[in-house]
Amino acid sequence: MMTKQVSLSGVKTWADKNLQGDKVIWAVVFALSIISIMVVYSSIGTLAYKRTASPESFLIKHTMTVLVGLAAMWFAHRVDYRYYSRISKIALWVSIPLLIYTFTNGVSINEAARWIHVPIIGSFQPSDFASLALIVNLASMLSKRQQNITDVKEALLPILFWCGIICGLIALTNLSTAVLLFITCMLIMFIGRVPTKYLGALIFVGLLCGSLAIMFGVRGETAKNRIKNFMNNSELPFQAKHARIAVATGGVTGKGPGNSDQRNILPHPYSDFVYAIVIEEYGMVGGIVVLALYLLLLHRGMKASYNSEKAFGGLLSAGLCFDLVCQAMVNMGVVVGLGPITGQPLPLISMGGTSMVFTGLSLGIVLSVSRGEQDKQFQKKAAADDTKEAKNVPTAKAA
Repeated sequence: MMTKQVSLSGVKTWADKNLQGDKVIWAVVFALSIISIMVVYSSIGTLAYKRTASPESFLIKHTMTVLVGLAAMWFAHRVDYRYYSRISKIALWVSIPLLIYTFTNGVSINEAARWIHVPIIGSFQPSDFASLALIVNLASMLSKRQQNITDVKEALLPILFWCGIICGLIALTNLSTAVLLFITCMLIMFIGRVPTKYLGALIFVGLLCGSLAIMFGVRGETAKNRIKNFMNNSELPFQAKHARIAVATGGVTGKGPGNSDQRNILPHPYSDFVYAIVIEEYGMVGGIVVLALYLLLLHRGMKASYNSEKAFGGLLSAGLCFDLVCQAMVNMGVVVGLGPITGQPLPLISMGGTSMVFTGLSLGIVLSVSRGEQDKQFQKKAAADDTKEAKNVPTAKAA
């Protein structure tokens, strides 16, 4: 008994030292990671058969990807979140040629050309990188312009430019991601006290860029057909039909781990429709638990935003958590028939390297924000930096 108590005490000491920030966020991420490994292993049998490989090899690969995502989260949460403001502009400029290259020379995976091939690393989805860069930079721009937020030239135009160009370029190959990112940008601007008339200008820019993306992009016709099929509701697409069968046959408690039938019929049951497998195997109870974990993640992210004494930290935490949970809601909504098929993965659960890594980075930054508000040493450093900046700002008389 004494040994057990010492062991638990040692684990708690290690966790307090190495897993800083909001402990609830850490717990939610670990829970979703375990669910991810269990469900993906259950749903990759057909993929393994097609590629003449063992399911265990895919399990090991996915487990390693989950661990890489957790490592990215850990490293990101150790960095002062204000540092991300400095590199976000560079990341945005890097995103532009990456997104253009994806549109012109993208590699097609799962019938969508959203990836580029990187030697050693493999496939890489630039839209995830660009989305993170835009959210961080938008939070930075708004926090620095709180005193002149109504200035069209200094505040509005840079925001409209970056939101329009990044969302527009993403929409050329990935319309649903662009729409979710655009909605997140609007939320950040609303929280950042941007006047309503300027939000109207952003909507105009979004509609313009979206229209151009539908006309010239590679997914415009696919998006229109999916929306039309959903609105008509006359004949369900193959994926939607079997996703609903999985949900209907799951019942309250499900068929049990590894007993899914639709995993051998559904396209991509390990990524786009992984939530259908969750409900089929773990029932309505499992589906509600996963939904509750995402809502808890949103709540804790918003709490970190509310507690942040810095405008940048508050906007950053709110934007990143909303973007992640909104993506999860869209994925789950598609599975249960509340929206048209989008191809959005379920964050932290679906199999996919780029998504897992950038989701980890996003949550690491949120943890860095929450850690900053709890760490007294961090607060002293922030106060010293603010004093230094104040001394460097010229007075009105000197100007």
